[in-house]
Amino acid sequence: MTRTLLSRILLAGAIGGAFSGVALAQEEEAEGRKVSYKQKTEIDFEGLDVNGELVKPQSALVLDRKKASFNPLIKLREDFNAEMEQSVDEVK
Repeated sequence: MTRTLLSRILLAGAIGGAFSGVALAQEEEAEGRKVSYKQKTEIDFEGLDVNGELVKPQSALVLDRKKASFNPLIKLREDFNAEMEQSVDEVK
């Protein structure tokens, strides 16, 4: 191993060891404290009078959009009379 690699490994180990001791000390402090909460919280609103006013907009904006017109790529046929006459002639 080269000296720089060895020094980096030792530095990383020293930093890791320093922070591990702090983490262990914090866990021991947390175990000693005990937090307690009330079993039931009750809020009484009977003595409170709330007055209010409904606020709504004075006007409305309605936009009417035009329907988009596209150039159709397919022309729809309204009748198939020629094909119907041919099919009748084929059946006869």
